[in-house]
Amino acid sequence: MTDSIFATSVFFRLAIGGDDLGAFHTCSGMGAEVEIESYAEGGNNGFTWQLPGRVTWSNITLTRPVTTDTVKIGRWLDETLKRVEPKDGEIVALRPDLTPIVSWQVFGIVPVRWQGPSFDPGNPAPAVESLEIAHEGLRWS
Repeated sequence: MTDSIFATSVFFRLAIGGDDLGAFHTCSGMGAEVEIESYAEGGNNGFTWQLPGRVTWSNITLTRPVTTDTVKIGRWLDETLKRVEPKDGEIVALRPDLTPIVSWQVFGIVPVRWQGPSFDPGNPAPAVESLEIAHEGLRWS
């Protein structure tokens, strides 16, 4: 089997504006959608033109158990929320030995939501945090 078939036990490293925010266990929401405008041309009844319009990018959510890297998000949010301005960043998918699988350049990142952990002594699951970011587009690198 080749690595192009399976990517198991993947981690995701996030860096925004030069700040390394650490490794995450999940990354979801990477996607784009192109708005399509239908145009029916007069005298042409055989088909309708499908004209591409705006591209919208979905928000990306990264989650992980609370670790010492949680402090990195806290510091980044403190700085970013003082003056929110879009910054470019990178998400890198990593194997367990931390070798890169694939990476994405993410443009114009702004924070949307940080959700801290819920601590419940009756629940043995690890405390988890999530970070949701909006962006202006991405490119595979």
